Amino acid sequence: MIHIENLTATYGDVTAVDDVSVSIDDGQFVLIVGANGSGKTTFVRHLNALLEPEKGVVEIDGTSVTDNPIAARANIGMVFQQPRDQFVAATIGADVAFGPENLGFDRNEVDRRVESALNAVNLDSRQTDRIDELSGGEQARVAIAGALAMEPSYLVLDEPFTGLDQPARESVLDQLDTLHADGTGILVVTHDIRDLHNRADRLLGLHNGEIVVDGPPRDVAGELSGIDVRVVDRLNSQPS
Repeated sequence: MIHIENLTATYGDVTAVDDVSVSIDDGQFVLIVGANGSGKTTFVRHLNALLEPEKGVVEIDGTSVTDNPIAARANIGMVFQQPRDQFVAATIGADVAFGPENLGFDRNEVDRRVESALNAVNLDSRQTDRIDELSGGEQARVAIAGALAMEPSYLVLDEPFTGLDQPARESVLDQLDTLHADGTGILVVTHDIRDLHNRADRLLGLHNGEIVVDGPPRDVAGELSGIDVRVVDRLNSQPS
């Protein structure tokens, strides 16, 4: 379980996350929505200690992420809005291996994790391919594989569909379906909830750094107009 209590984060005089308290159960599929500047990315970057709270506590299974960031990053896999921002190697296989190698696993365990992660995103035969020669959708899948190689309890994706065409979008959605069915918690930060609202268990709506909406997506549709009308339009335009 992710447990957050009284989380506060500021940038100068601007409060990005304002005294937020929330818990997320194992295996939940959660959408995190809100306008630009509402605090979404700042919020999720506290989950695996990429940012440290100025006030409050973030815990994963009862352990503070600040006290044990290595455990936090093993449990919370993060995929950034621009996948290329997190690549550290030239080839697919080397990049996906980076995380497990840094956790100190032996070669056999690293190889097992890389193979499993690449199988999950249908890139198992392409370990030697160069990342800079991949399409945007393929790069997104490599970024997901890199997170999966850590075998996290939760996968957090920040605007994962930015710049993807429809086939690439559908490929990423297929991966999320598989992971969720296998029990991985999924947290998606997004402005675009097409194809997501009917997959998600829960929607968290942020406004001015506060969680102002929390519930099943279709149940809270009427509460979203003050957050981002585009989200409401997309939600209401989808069939039940």
